[in-house]
Amino acid sequence: MSQQSVIDELGRLGMSGYEAKAYVALVAAGTPLNGYEVAKRSGVPRSTVYETLGKLVGRGAAYEVHTGDASVGYLSLPPASLLERMRREFDASMDALGTELPRLAVPPQVRIVHNLTDRDGLLARAEDVVGAARNDLFLSGWPAELAPLKAAARRAENEGVDVSVVSFGEDAEPVGATTVHRFSSPDVALENLGCRLMVVAADREQAVIGGVVGDDAWGVFTDDPAVVLVAVEYVRHDIAMHLIAEKLAPEDFETFWANDPAIQRLRADHGIPAALLKLGGRSEAAAPARRRRR
Repeated sequence: MSQQSVIDELGRLGMSGYEAKAYVALVAAGTPLNGYEVAKRSGVPRSTVYETLGKLVGRGAAYEVHTGDASVGYLSLPPASLLERMRREFDASMDALGTELPRLAVPPQVRIVHNLTDRDGLLARAEDVVGAARNDLFLSGWPAELAPLKAAARRAENEGVDVSVVSFGEDAEPVGATTVHRFSSPDVALENLGCRLMVVAADREQAVIGGVVGDDAWGVFTDDPAVVLVAVEYVRHDIAMHLIAEKLAPEDFETFWANDPAIQRLRADHGIPAALLKLGGRSEAAAPARRRRR
């Protein structure tokens, strides 16, 4: 990590740009520096360097030392000590917000549905939903999309959340109660759907539904109860079907799944789900499906 990257990360943790630059200069010096030396080494303007150093002293990230000629120098708090202090302060703030912020919330007057237009945004919003779970969590997707959510899902599970997962592909490190989708292979499911469909729902209150094709992705986040209910039931139904199938002879189920006309009809709309996601559910996207059913 470069020095500028360290400065940027300190900024994310609450230091101003000047404070971060001055602190890094003190750390790199390893010996007391006066204001002029800090300004020269850090790039902090001389006109503001003593104000900046005063702020570092005030937050406990640096302290003053008096040298033999009665001048004042500055030493950094050791990095390990600073990080531990920041961690304690962050945890204390999170605990306080966890108690007080929900008390300010009022029942939503408007339900949210907003579009997600790329893979990073889709996964970040899905991780938000996973992290918000307090009672139950439902996930369905391919291992490539489930993997970035596992750390948050394991934390939720460790905190008592009931985690249910459907994975379209083998998972060497499953989380929660994981069901590997066996009705169709991942390749066949991908052909049917036209995308790697991902569903994440927490506490029957919010959900992310999206599709991934290569590096492209589309989807929505919503707290609309009707949509969230459908997302939850989609995952629950998939799990229930697998539980039922496990009670049947494998060859009987395979014959039924591959040859039953009603099942074939339901699986005939290859690629339409992905088209609907990509085009935002516009009516023209559904036209091929209607024509195919005639």
